[in-house]
Amino acid sequence: MIIKVCGMRDAENIREVAKLGIDMIGFIFWPESPRFVKMISAQAGIIPDYSEERLKKAKESLSECQNEQLRMPKRAGVFVNDMPQNIVTRVYNYSLDYVQLHGNESVVMIENLKRTLIPDIAPDIKIIKALSIHEKDDVKRWREYEGVVDMLLFDTKCKTVGGSGEQFDWSVLEAYDGDIPFLLSGGIGPEDAERVLQFKHPQFAGIDLNSRFETAPAVKDIEKLRAFIEKVK
Repeated sequence: MIIKVCGMRDAENIREVAKLGIDMIGFIFWPESPRFVKMISAQAGIIPDYSEERLKKAKESLSECQNEQLRMPKRAGVFVNDMPQNIVTRVYNYSLDYVQLHGNESVVMIENLKRTLIPDIAPDIKIIKALSIHEKDDVKRWREYEGVVDMLLFDTKCKTVGGSGEQFDWSVLEAYDGDIPFLLSGGIGPEDAERVLQFKHPQFAGIDLNSRFETAPAVKDIEKLRAFIEKVK
């Protein structure tokens, strides 16, 4: 089972999460997210964080894990209706392994993005397309991306773009009859380990963890993650 921990930005927190043996770490490049890698919260509001440097330190932390012979998680950049040139820049600057598209990105946009990245900039880049799910008809949108993306991510349909902590009814995924592997997301919390283990689908590849494992936006509770991972692994 793939375990992806999303919404990371603090170098030391990333280092500790990476030691748990997870498979993917997600960096959110959507400015409106409280987990946006270029901003931090402060009493005065949202202020600049010099976070280009901060994310570089996070990248260095992952490299240090590799030097210590720990398995280094893959890096996923999360984007919402962003300009392709911005995505390409992030892929290059932060050596991203995955681009996760969490907005209303069209097939044409995705194909153009792939042509720009492959083979010259990131020949091994993989594309994850997130779909917001409430009912079976939402699941059927996967057909738009057949043959275009490498993985799907099913998240809870809500007023925000992910990170709501809310769950959807996983039984609606019975309507998914495609052959693209998917990650299950949307409000998975520490108490859901048994539910995850009982979930069955031939294309179920793993889970995406975020807000329910936080002590503050973008700060993950290491002990909660450790206990949960031990149960589902």
